[in-house]
This record gives sequence, C-alpha cells and structure tokens, in this order.
Amino acid sequence: MAEVSPSERELDILKVLWDRGESKVRDVHEALCRHQQTAFTTVQTLLRIMADKGLVRQRIEGRTLYYAPLHTREQVSSRFLSRVFDGALDELVLNMLRAEDVSPDEMRDLERLIARARRDKQTPPE
Repeated sequence: MAEVSPSERELDILKVLWDRGESKVRDVHEALCRHQQTAFTTVQTLLRIMADKGLVRQRIEGRTLYYAPLHTREQVSSRFLSRVFDGALDELVLNMLRAEDVSPDEMRDLERLIARARRDKQTPPE
C-alpha cells in the first residue's frame, strides 16, 4: 500500500468509492452532497490529487473520467492500526470503547462479532 495516508476529505471520497465501486466524478459529487454541500470542482480536484498520490486509479471513457480506489477499506484500516497503534488491535479497541459512548447492546453485538470471527478463524477452509 502507498505510504501516503488519505486526508479526511479524501477518506470521505474513498468511502463513496468503496460503497459504490468505480464511479464518475458526478456520482461521487452527488453522494458527498447528501451529507455536506461540496463544489463539483472541489471533488474533481481532490480525485485528480488522489490519483497522483496513488490512492485511486483513473480511467477515461470518451470524455468521462471514472475513479476507483486502489486500496480496500481493510488495507487502509490496517495501515491506520499499524501507524497509530503499532499494530496493537487490543489498544485500538480499548481506545474506541473509552472514547465512544457504547451501550450494553452494542457491547453484546461486538461480543457476537468477535465470537463469529473466532469461529471463522478456527474453521478449516474446505
């Protein structure tokens, strides 16, 4: 994965691309404007910069530019874990539990997710 970390605005664009897949600038702009008004040219410029940084790939079809993420959400979050918590997953989870107001129901949901992940890791592939 590239050494460049996405900025907050670039991360917002990556989230759109992860959810939608390869998209035109217009589609990314419309998705971002559902949450916060953003100029079309700003999105266009950010995508161009992200392509230069190696965060997205650019494809031209006719006069239309399409963009797709070069790295998965998992790769970016793994890099965050490595850079901020030196790879210590338990420290990330503890920090998040302390920082957020987590309800007992959410804690039970997390416990179920962890139990499912544990079962998936222990089940040999067929």
